[in-house]
Amino acid sequence: MSELGFWAFAQKDPSPLALVAPDGNKYTRGDLLAKANQVVHGLRELGLERGDAVAMMLPNCVEFYYIYLAATQAGFYMVPINWHLAGPEVAYILEDCEAKAFVSDQRVAKAASTAAEAAGFDTSRAFAVGDIPGFRSFDELVNGQPDTLPENRSAGQIMNYTSGTTGKPKGVKRPLPDMAPEDLYGMMAMFLMLFGIQPEDNNVHFCGSPLYHTAVLQFSGNSLHMGHAVVLVEKWDPEQTLKLIEEYKVTTSHMVPTQFIRMLKLPEEVRSRYDVSSTRHMIHAAAPCPPDIKRQMLDWWGNSIYEYYAGTEGGGTLCTPEGWLAHPGSVGSAWYGSEVKIYDDEGNELGPNQTGTIYMKLMDNSDFEYKGDTEKTKKNRIGNFFTLGDIGHLDEDGYLYLSDRKIDMIISGGANIYPAEIENVLILHDKVNDCAVFGVPNEDWGEEIKAVVQPIEGVEPSDALTEELMTFLEERLARMKLPRSIDYQAELPRDPNGKLYKRRLRDPYWEGHTRKV
Repeated sequence: MSELGFWAFAQKDPSPLALVAPDGNKYTRGDLLAKANQVVHGLRELGLERGDAVAMMLPNCVEFYYIYLAATQAGFYMVPINWHLAGPEVAYILEDCEAKAFVSDQRVAKAASTAAEAAGFDTSRAFAVGDIPGFRSFDELVNGQPDTLPENRSAGQIMNYTSGTTGKPKGVKRPLPDMAPEDLYGMMAMFLMLFGIQPEDNNVHFCGSPLYHTAVLQFSGNSLHMGHAVVLVEKWDPEQTLKLIEEYKVTTSHMVPTQFIRMLKLPEEVRSRYDVSSTRHMIHAAAPCPPDIKRQMLDWWGNSIYEYYAGTEGGGTLCTPEGWLAHPGSVGSAWYGSEVKIYDDEGNELGPNQTGTIYMKLMDNSDFEYKGDTEKTKKNRIGNFFTLGDIGHLDEDGYLYLSDRKIDMIISGGANIYPAEIENVLILHDKVNDCAVFGVPNEDWGEEIKAVVQPIEGVEPSDALTEELMTFLEERLARMKLPRSIDYQAELPRDPNGKLYKRRLRDPYWEGHTRKV
């Protein structure tokens, strides 16, 4: 048996703290293991067998980890569903993954009920945390079941669904390995060692993003599998984050640049109120981090800011604080066992400092498929390399620099313009709380640059503000990169993990137009 893996740690010593739940309740390793074992026995009593799927649509809560630790030790596929989705969208995933059990929460009762009805789901296999009409109580699944380790344990897998921005979401499905759960998840937890994170070692992981996101669950789950405690919140708040870091002496976390920006925009007297000296490995990803923001975080939290670039399908690159200071603006170099290449649109590999589409290969984990979509699986590959659709370049030392998403690139008068470069400057203005840049129609140039700004609280949109922002940009960017206009919104559309829904901003400007690029 591996020395890593939550189940191994919990059997060796069940008493240490494993989880602080959003409601403040605390759970030991033994508490989580006992309940996870009961979930396995309950699901098997329903008739679930190795390879069957268990779907769950839950906000951040202890039950999420019960099911995660159950499915992954019983050979099931666990399918986390974004609880912000509408009922028909959830129904599609329930049907597509062929779920044999479904667990949801009364806080999303309407979507859960609608999905179960639309999918024709057998509600005798649907369970609710709280009360959902027609669903059985989650307690019915576990009460009376033994809390001992189940027999015939084998490693299960997480089957995440892609965001589906270009059509129906697709499940990223990997084969079930013939391995003990401790061996697979102990091996996966060793990924944290690439950042220098060690087993136990008084580590406490802060999780402030939705667990249905691939990386969020991987990092918090891997923390459990390394013997660390996890502090979980349901909804992220910048000051509460600082408070919890101080209270629980948090050492690790997985964040996104938007969260850094919002903490940095807290008043100095608020930021200085909290002790963040416990932080060791505060890891960020999901979007390029503006270099000045990264520098401010390094100044504030010291050399505890790490970065990586990867996706649900694999990865990736890793950037230590020291690596970033030597290669500012990069997202690091390929981590052990991975490779990164840049290709042009004709499939030719490009050399250093040549911009093209980024492709990656993860040696041990590249064997995946988009469930039910062989064509999509092939389309995003060149040989054994796959792309997330991002564009960028490698420098002479193999450090990767992101330019932008290919879909977001603006082509104005034949010139390629990367919105992220403009956004990285605009967000630094002290009156800008959030911003987005994208292309809108222009009869002569094909596209022109539009910026949309969310001002900080207390600042009203005005011609004077627009003039101030444009002057700020003119001093820092080439003329060809300047927005032709700036619009304002009270709040930009982002998901709880900080991902910007740029299409919701861009699409209204293109109504009635045929895109010329």
